[in-house]
Amino acid sequence: MTNTSCSFKNVVKHHGVHFLEKKQTKLKILESNTNDTKNILGYPSTKNTFDNDIWIYIERKTTVSQIRTLGRKKILKNDVLVLEFDKRGLLIKKDFYNVKDMKKIEISKDQTDVLSKKDTFVRTIISTLRQKINDPLGKRQAK
Repeated sequence: MTNTSCSFKNVVKHHGVHFLEKKQTKLKILESNTNDTKNILGYPSTKNTFDNDIWIYIERKTTVSQIRTLGRKKILKNDVLVLEFDKRGLLIKKDFYNVKDMKKIEISKDQTDVLSKKDTFVRTIISTLRQKINDPLGKRQAK
Protein backbone atom coordinates (compact mmCIF):
# COMPACT_ATOMS: atom_id res chain seq x y z
CA MET A 1 0.00 0.00 0.00
CA THR A 2 1.44 3.34 -1.05
CA ASN A 3 0.88 6.58 0.70
CA THR A 4 0.73 9.57 -1.59
CA SER A 5 1.16 13.08 -0.32
CA CYS A 6 -1.05 14.72 -2.89
CA SER A 7 -3.31 17.46 -1.68
CA PHE A 8 -6.28 18.93 -3.42
CA LYS A 9 -6.01 22.22 -1.55
CA ASN A 10 -4.58 25.13 -3.48
CA VAL A 11 -1.28 26.54 -2.30
CA VAL A 12 -1.68 30.22 -1.47
CA LYS A 13 1.36 32.46 -1.80
CA HIS A 14 1.29 35.62 0.28
CA HIS A 15 3.39 38.74 -0.27
CA GLY A 16 3.38 41.90 1.82
CA VAL A 17 1.48 42.84 4.96
CA HIS A 18 -1.01 40.26 6.22
CA PHE A 19 -4.53 41.65 6.85
CA LEU A 20 -3.63 45.06 5.39
CA GLU A 21 -7.26 46.13 4.94
CA LYS A 22 -8.07 45.47 8.60
CA LYS A 23 -4.84 46.94 10.00
CA GLN A 24 -5.06 50.16 7.99
CA THR A 25 -8.29 51.12 9.77
CA LYS A 26 -6.23 51.74 12.93
CA LEU A 27 -4.39 54.59 11.20
CA LYS A 28 -6.13 57.96 11.63
CA ILE A 29 -5.45 61.05 9.55
CA LEU A 30 -3.92 63.92 11.57
CA GLU A 31 -3.56 61.59 14.57
CA SER A 32 -1.23 58.75 13.53
CA ASN A 33 2.43 59.30 12.78
CA THR A 34 5.27 57.34 11.17
CA ASN A 35 6.08 55.51 14.42
CA ASP A 36 2.45 54.40 14.83
CA THR A 37 2.46 53.21 11.23
CA LYS A 38 5.64 51.16 11.67
CA ASN A 39 4.21 49.59 14.84
CA ILE A 40 0.96 48.60 13.09
CA LEU A 41 2.16 47.73 9.56
CA GLY A 42 5.93 47.44 9.76
CA TYR A 43 8.21 49.05 7.19
CA PRO A 44 6.65 50.01 3.83
CA SER A 45 7.01 48.01 0.62
CA THR A 46 7.97 51.22 -1.18
CA LYS A 47 8.95 54.58 0.21
CA ASN A 48 9.55 57.83 -1.62
CA THR A 49 10.02 61.47 -0.70
CA PHE A 50 8.65 64.39 -2.71
CA ASP A 51 7.13 67.38 -0.96
CA ASN A 52 6.04 64.91 1.74
CA ASP A 53 6.87 61.28 2.50
CA ILE A 54 4.81 58.69 0.64
CA TRP A 55 4.76 55.12 1.93
CA ILE A 56 3.15 52.28 0.01
CA TYR A 57 2.11 48.99 1.59
CA ILE A 58 1.05 45.96 -0.45
CA GLU A 59 -0.81 42.76 0.31
CA ARG A 60 -1.00 40.20 -2.46
CA LYS A 61 -2.27 36.63 -2.37
CA THR A 62 -2.09 34.30 -5.36
CA THR A 63 -2.83 30.66 -5.93
CA VAL A 64 -2.38 28.27 -8.80
CA SER A 65 -5.75 27.90 -10.45
CA GLN A 66 -7.45 24.70 -11.54
CA ILE A 67 -5.90 22.08 -13.81
CA ARG A 68 -8.05 23.10 -16.74
CA THR A 69 -6.38 26.52 -16.80
CA LEU A 70 -2.95 24.90 -17.00
CA GLY A 71 -1.68 26.19 -13.67
CA ARG A 72 -2.03 29.91 -14.32
CA LYS A 73 -1.89 32.04 -11.20
CA LYS A 74 -5.13 33.41 -9.84
CA ILE A 75 -5.07 36.59 -7.77
CA LEU A 76 -7.05 36.23 -4.56
CA LYS A 77 -6.14 39.56 -2.99
CA ASN A 78 -4.24 42.56 -4.27
CA ASP A 79 -4.52 45.50 -1.87
CA VAL A 80 -2.46 48.67 -1.87
CA LEU A 81 -2.31 51.31 0.84
CA VAL A 82 -0.78 54.70 -0.01
CA LEU A 83 0.06 56.87 2.98
CA GLU A 84 1.31 60.45 2.87
CA PHE A 85 3.09 62.06 5.81
CA ASP A 86 3.99 65.71 6.31
CA LYS A 87 7.49 66.91 7.22
CA ARG A 88 6.77 66.28 10.94
CA GLY A 89 5.79 62.64 10.30
CA LEU A 90 2.04 63.15 10.79
CA LEU A 91 -0.34 61.17 8.55
CA ILE A 92 -2.12 63.63 6.25
CA LYS A 93 -3.57 61.36 3.55
CA LYS A 94 -4.56 57.70 3.28
CA ASP A 95 -5.75 55.90 0.12
CA PHE A 96 -6.67 52.21 0.07
CA TYR A 97 -7.11 50.32 -3.21
CA ASN A 98 -8.23 46.75 -3.80
CA VAL A 99 -8.44 44.71 -7.01
CA LYS A 100 -11.83 46.16 -7.98
CA ASP A 101 -10.59 49.72 -7.46
CA MET A 102 -7.51 49.12 -9.61
CA LYS A 103 -9.56 47.75 -12.48
CA LYS A 104 -11.60 50.98 -12.46
CA ILE A 105 -8.52 53.22 -12.70
CA GLU A 106 -7.99 54.36 -16.25
CA ILE A 107 -4.44 55.08 -17.20
CA SER A 108 -4.33 57.79 -19.82
CA LYS A 109 -2.28 57.09 -22.91
CA ASP A 110 -1.86 60.83 -23.48
CA GLN A 111 1.30 62.45 -22.28
CA THR A 112 1.56 65.76 -20.57
CA ASP A 113 4.65 67.74 -19.73
CA VAL A 114 3.39 69.09 -16.41
CA LEU A 115 2.84 66.19 -14.01
CA SER A 116 3.97 66.39 -10.45
CA LYS A 117 6.58 63.86 -9.40
CA LYS A 118 4.23 62.58 -6.69
CA ASP A 119 1.37 61.90 -9.14
CA THR A 120 3.71 60.15 -11.56
CA PHE A 121 5.19 57.93 -8.84
CA VAL A 122 1.83 56.76 -7.46
CA ARG A 123 0.42 56.30 -10.99
CA THR A 124 3.45 54.18 -11.93
CA ILE A 125 3.07 51.93 -8.88
CA ILE A 126 -0.66 51.41 -9.47
CA SER A 127 -0.14 50.86 -13.20
CA THR A 128 2.49 48.21 -12.49
CA LEU A 129 0.22 46.42 -10.01
CA ARG A 130 -2.67 46.59 -12.48
CA GLN A 131 -0.45 45.02 -15.14
CA LYS A 132 0.42 42.20 -12.71
CA ILE A 133 -3.28 41.62 -12.07
CA ASN A 134 -3.98 41.28 -15.77
CA ASP A 135 -0.87 39.18 -16.49
CA PRO A 136 0.54 37.69 -13.26
CA LEU A 137 3.24 35.63 -14.95
CA GLY A 138 4.24 38.33 -17.44
CA LYS A 139 3.73 36.04 -20.39
CA ARG A 140 1.45 38.17 -22.55
CA GLN A 141 3.23 39.78 -25.42
CA ALA A 142 3.10 43.52 -25.86
CA LYS A 143 0.84 44.58 -28.68
